[in-house]
Amino acid sequence: MARRGLFQFSIKIAIIGGGPAGLRAAEVAAAGGAAVTLFEARPAVGRKFLVAGRGGLNLTRAEPREECATRYTGPEQPDDLWPSLLAEFDAEAMRKWAADLGVETFVATNGRVYPRDLKAAPLLRRWVQRQRVAGVTFAVRHRWIGLRAGARWQVDFQVAGGAHTFEADAVILALGGGSWPQTGSDGAWISVLEKLGVAIAPLQPANCGWELSWPAALLAQAEGLPLKNITARAGQTTAAGELLVTRYGLEGGAIYQLGPALRALPEPEIVIDFKPAHTVGQLLKKLGNCSRNFLAEARSRWRLSDAAFAILENLPGRGPFTSAASLAARVKGFGLKLTGPRPLAEAISSAGGVRWRELDASLMLRRLPGIFVAGEMIDWDAPTGGYLIQGCFATGTRAARRALTWRRPLR
Repeated sequence: MARRGLFQFSIKIAIIGGGPAGLRAAEVAAAGGAAVTLFEARPAVGRKFLVAGRGGLNLTRAEPREECATRYTGPEQPDDLWPSLLAEFDAEAMRKWAADLGVETFVATNGRVYPRDLKAAPLLRRWVQRQRVAGVTFAVRHRWIGLRAGARWQVDFQVAGGAHTFEADAVILALGGGSWPQTGSDGAWISVLEKLGVAIAPLQPANCGWELSWPAALLAQAEGLPLKNITARAGQTTAAGELLVTRYGLEGGAIYQLGPALRALPEPEIVIDFKPAHTVGQLLKKLGNCSRNFLAEARSRWRLSDAAFAILENLPGRGPFTSAASLAARVKGFGLKLTGPRPLAEAISSAGGVRWRELDASLMLRRLPGIFVAGEMIDWDAPTGGYLIQGCFATGTRAARRALTWRRPLR
């Protein structure tokens, strides 16, 4: 075995990408006895982790593992993949991981799990420090530009003043998708892997807003206002939650959940139920004997939100309502045609990436033995609510554990 100071190593692993998946892979690989160097193009690791923390750092979701596994979707995805990944690192493991760092977590009423202080920076500092103590070397300002086979893998980087090559027995790629490029997730890795023959599904915005053309009168009334306690449907998929009227269209958890269904439609459209807790019959009963001014009466009797009222009042072809029944039908199923998603750079996450057929069960590239992939580089999608970070940790754990057994021991 090779020695370095107090540390004794059985394998040399390069991890490329300092986001949640890469940091988790580094932690697992170092704990397994590997000599780990983590490379990051930015001046510091954890940039996307910190950006995610602006909303309180939703680490995971407190729900049964079997249910959690159904949240992950993607073309060609093996049916048993996520149950097995989460069996290695699930929500309970995530909470224990945080506790081991001295960070207490709590479960919100919606099942989301947060650090008690709702801050990402203290957790990240402790996490990085623990890895340094474990022997992980951090090499920042190293942009990955290539990969060559040899007795060991030759990993090429662009650095200030030129280039740098690093030799490793195994490599874990965790460079993220294409959202929030200012954090380092710019998708520049795609051209490198494609040159090596790896099939990549185009990156698309996920967990993002969708665009439509609102009338000016509607925006004057409703821009920035929420549609709370609604359900929205795209195709055969329905999501509950909240939407937000924006100048360009709609944002919010409900439409984020519908992303995969919307992307699959040739003409994306959502159908909103403004009063999902009531049937048409119940709504008509609340209107009583009303025979005119149906929308004005419904605004108070049905407690329509200001945003819902503005949509019902202003969209062309939706009124005036000539009967209570026609209004109730619209309130229970209001269709909105969308023109497309917001740009990838604005999205919370991205769909697309390394196609599943390129990976074996260990998350190793079939055509590049010893090269593993983790996190949002892979073609999977999940809604917000803790599933994204959980997915990055689970794939990072799997890739690191399998990399530890690759080409062992060192020469």
